[in-house]
Amino acid sequence: MAAESSTIHASAVLVGRTAALIRGAAGAGKSRLAWQLMQAGGATGASPFARLVADDRVYVSVHGDRLLARPAAALAGLIEVRGLGIRRIAYEPVAAVGFVIDLGAEDAARHPAEESLVADIAGIRLPRLAVAAGIDPLPAVLAFLTTATAGN
Repeated sequence: MAAESSTIHASAVLVGRTAALIRGAAGAGKSRLAWQLMQAGGATGASPFARLVADDRVYVSVHGDRLLARPAAALAGLIEVRGLGIRRIAYEPVAAVGFVIDLGAEDAARHPAEESLVADIAGIRLPRLAVAAGIDPLPAVLAFLTTATAGN
């Protein structure tokens, strides 16, 4: 049974089997990180596959215990590339969200508190990576995808 759905200001990239939901204020670098993840897909070993789901606005809905992401109809297949403007690329029409990346997060920390490692979106709890403003998020995202916690 599907729950209520909404559109949020975010980007989403399918990385392997699940999508990264990238949130942040305007200008935080959501589109840039989405593009970097797509370029890194396959090249770094972090994922054999990476493709855009949505940029700027993501339609999210709950189905069972999963949060699904879709592009807003008017923006499907479009991504902003700074210096080039809006570009058209291949995209996935729907993907299950596997984790959340919050850019410019005020609670970002070198050693994050346990409670900051989870995001709750529409009642679905997802792993969360908080990235401080001014920090390049790509290295942390790639580490998130390719390493396991030390369990300290």
